Amino acid sequence: MMRRLLLLLPFVVFLGLAFFLYRGLSLDPSARESALIGQAFPAFTLPTLEDPDTEVDESLLRGQISLVNVWASWCPTCKEEMPQLLTLAERGVRLVGINYKDTRVKGREFLDEFGDPFEVNIFDPDGDLGFELGVYGVPETFLVDAEGIIRYKHTGYITPEDVERVVQEVAKWR
Repeated sequence: MMRRLLLLLPFVVFLGLAFFLYRGLSLDPSARESALIGQAFPAFTLPTLEDPDTEVDESLLRGQISLVNVWASWCPTCKEEMPQLLTLAERGVRLVGINYKDTRVKGREFLDEFGDPFEVNIFDPDGDLGFELGVYGVPETFLVDAEGIIRYKHTGYITPEDVERVVQEVAKWR
């Protein structure tokens, strides 16, 4: 009798693992709230996309509310998102870009072609700052308050319908 129970053990373990795998695959990762909400924006010192000799750090994000958008020239969704970011900039939202795992030349070409809504573009060619932010795909956008605290995260591209919600989120923290 005991031998038969031992033979069933691998099957029971398999069923348990299959259940958890199935459940995990049905979850939407973009629905998870970032662990960085309520935390200070990670410390960094990186050059700007425009000028390799000009470095910026996290103090850039203190003193006023900023929408920090992580983007890349190789990202097709970033191209779709650019009109909404231009609209946000026109509506007075301060945008700071992080050019993620890209080349300086391709990043500049992208902005020349699709527009540049960013006050500053941080150049993150190795993805170190993106890693600190927990970026797992671009575009991702963070709302940072005037004290440099992350208050909101939007995973994926900002749709035309999202623009008003993002403006309201910015206004909430002013």
